[in-house]
Amino acid sequence: MPQIQLTPAQRKIHRAEAHHLDPVVMIGADGLTPAVRKEADAALNAHGLIKIRVLGDDRAQREQIFQTLADELDAAPIQHIGKLLVLWRPLPDKPKAADEDRMPGPREVKLIKNNPRGGQRPEGKIVRVLGNQRLTPGGKIKRAKPRQKSVKKGQQG
Repeated sequence: MPQIQLTPAQRKIHRAEAHHLDPVVMIGADGLTPAVRKEADAALNAHGLIKIRVLGDDRAQREQIFQTLADELDAAPIQHIGKLLVLWRPLPDKPKAADEDRMPGPREVKLIKNNPRGGQRPEGKIVRVLGNQRLTPGGKIKRAKPRQKSVKKGQQG
């Protein structure tokens, strides 16, 4: 797979984001093994932007590992500085399970009431409104009443 091509500005942004990251994958004396590839792929799926530490001293080998990982994992090579490699790949979209029976959940609503002591700032209060509740124009929370069942429909059964 071809690696992702980024503009220098995008690369700069990812380099800045990676500055505070710790290495999540370490490559030891065995070099680039299938287990290392698998862990790097899993880390890219989880985080998107990762640092990899290569413990070998050979710079040419580190550069070759960097390019190989970028090509095989379909990732963009961001930075190779010393023994640290930084790779980026966009996070995959997570499919959301559509639950048709699900009702709306609680929501936060900010109530603003005029202060009883005139001339002062209105008071703001955040309240949680559940799915079976509504907010009246006066600022009170009311529960929804159960629907009344028809007497005629109950007798037909």
